[in-house]
Amino acid sequence: MTTPIITSLAPLLDRLFLEADAASGTTQAAFADLSDADRARMMRSKTDYAELYGRLKDAPLAVSRETGMLLYMLTRSSRAKAIVEFGTSFGLSTLHLAAGLRDNGGGRLITSEFEPSKAARARENLSAGGLIDLVEIREGDALKTLRTDLPETIDLVLLDGAKALYPEILDLVEGHLRPGAIVVADNADFSPDYLARVRRSGSGYMSTAFADDVELSVRIN
Repeated sequence: MTTPIITSLAPLLDRLFLEADAASGTTQAAFADLSDADRARMMRSKTDYAELYGRLKDAPLAVSRETGMLLYMLTRSSRAKAIVEFGTSFGLSTLHLAAGLRDNGGGRLITSEFEPSKAARARENLSAGGLIDLVEIREGDALKTLRTDLPETIDLVLLDGAKALYPEILDLVEGHLRPGAIVVADNADFSPDYLARVRRSGSGYMSTAFADDVELSVRIN
C-alpha cells in the first residue's frame, strides 16, 4: 500500500506549526498601537487591507492543525484536481491542499499572496515538501491575480486572505465552480457579507459553520 504524502510531510508540518505558534507575539506586536475597535474596522475594511497585511508581513497567519487536516481530507474525498486558494502566507494550508492533490494523482493549485516575502517562504516550504510542481503562487492583490487564467472547472476553493474581500473573490471564481464544489472560508465571522450570501436561501450554496472558525459551503447548482 502506498504511503499517503501527508504522512511523509508530518515532520515539516510539525516544524511549521511550532514556528507559527512561537510567532504569535509577532501578530500581537503588529497591532500594538491599535485599539480593538480599530483592529476590527481594518479586518472588515475593503480598502485598508493592504495596510493590515503589510503590518502582518512577518506573521505566519497559519490555519490550525485541525483545519489543515480538514483541507487535506476534503481534497481527497472530493477527488479534487483543480483548487484555488486566496491567502498563501507561509504555505501551511497550501501544503495540505497540494498533498491531497498529489495523493489524488496530481492536479493544479493556484494560490495568491499579497506579500512577496511570504510568497518566497511558501515556495521554500512547498519545495521542501516536494509539492512545488503542483502549485502556482501568484504574487500581488488577488483581485487582480485571480481575475484571469483560472481552471475551467474548480473543485475546491479556500478563502483565507483579507476577510472583507471574500465576496469579491467568490465573484471571481464562482463561474468556474462545478456542482458539488467545496468552498472553505477561514475566520468567516469577519466577513458578515460573505456569510449572508452563502447562507441565503436560493444562493446556490448549502453552507454551515464548521468548528469555531470555518464556514463550509457546497455549490449545489
